[in-house]
Amino acid sequence: FGSLLGICLIIEILTGLFLAMHYTADISSAFSSVAHICRDVQYGWLIRNLHANGASMFFICIYLHVGRGLYYGSYMFKETWNLGVILLLLVMATAFVGYVLPWGQMSFWGATVITNLLSAIPYIGTTLVEWIWGGFSVDNATLTRFFTFHFLLPFAIMGVSMMHLLFLHETGSNNPTGLTSNTDK
Repeated sequence: FGSLLGICLIIEILTGLFLAMHYTADISSAFSSVAHICRDVQYGWLIRNLHANGASMFFICIYLHVGRGLYYGSYMFKETWNLGVILLLLVMATAFVGYVLPWGQMSFWGATVITNLLSAIPYIGTTLVEWIWGGFSVDNATLTRFFTFHFLLPFAIMGVSMMHLLFLHETGSNNPTGLTSNTDK
């Protein structure tokens, strides 16, 4: 499932780049820019649906990949496994900030509720939430930050994926037979 994850990542990055050409990260026009992409941009509806549904496919492949890793004991290769966990967290963060970008009611309240969960952290929680928001509530600064994170995180995911593959190449991967394909490793 790792190769499928690579394909999903490439599709998400390519469709995301096309969407970013027409998206406006401003609270007064974000929703309208998404409507513009779907209605006025040639094949914009297709690109947006590929991007949105591609994210769901990405998570299906991730869960299958993690399940396979758990079943075959891939967690024994600690560096590879830990990088995989970091990748999972990065993908979840990217999906969350991407969910906020259309700036509908679900997006706004999703951002408000999920970021407010951080306020439960003792001593620094409230300060952390206000820092993420860029003020005292979810507003224009929040949307701009989330768009920036959503644009940059996939490239970080690509870099960490390369490291993940490097460690996988170093240790070798697990398989149903439990046999290694290269006895020198």
